[in-house]
Amino acid sequence: MPKTKVLVVEDDRSLVDVLTYNLKLAGYEVIVATDGQDGILQAQLKQPDIVLLDLMLPVVDGLDVCRRLRAGTDTRDMLIVMLTAKAEESDELVGFSLGADDYVTKPFSVKVLLERIKALRRRRQVDPLTDEVTTKMGVTVDRRKHQASLDGKSIPLTRSEFRLLDTLIRQSGRVFLRSELIDAALGDDAMVMERTIDVHIRSLRRKMGKKADLVETVRGVGYRFRDTDVES
Repeated sequence: MPKTKVLVVEDDRSLVDVLTYNLKLAGYEVIVATDGQDGILQAQLKQPDIVLLDLMLPVVDGLDVCRRLRAGTDTRDMLIVMLTAKAEESDELVGFSLGADDYVTKPFSVKVLLERIKALRRRRQVDPLTDEVTTKMGVTVDRRKHQASLDGKSIPLTRSEFRLLDTLIRQSGRVFLRSELIDAALGDDAMVMERTIDVHIRSLRRKMGKKADLVETVRGVGYRFRDTDVES
């Protein structure tokens, strides 16, 4: 069985050495790029399964690298974990909105990073998308095509945003706890914090535009997709 390939896009040589050593020890094949432009090229040529992507990169910054990888037909399905010293929620929101699968702030534990990578791989392997389409109040989720649309117009959701919307719309009107959304939409992973759900919800609402209010916050509890039988 071929090894899972991890592309490390990072300009800090000491961190590259640490990540390379530990990833190889864990059984991964490691590819390294030390600037954003080379990171894009290596992703296109080597087709890694996972990309560990620093944000503060020379030549092309990490956000632009993420944007380009998600736009490429041969790179858009790669798992992307952003590594950054920026810990503000707004920075996480930007990263998730561009398609990052996870966001790890520096300094971090390499052991924790490896567990988060394993969790992402598990979620990818057990993704149970069924051949169904659900439409509620102008919002359509097509699990067969893995697409969502608003009044017939496609909206570009990340994998996590799609799962969140799918989970909520399947049982519109039901209030989901944040912990339930972690399990149902992001996978049963203890490394995912409940605040991460809030970041994903904000990004999802932004993309839903005028229909953003269909995803309601139930104060002190969680979230629900508004049903016609539920008063705002």
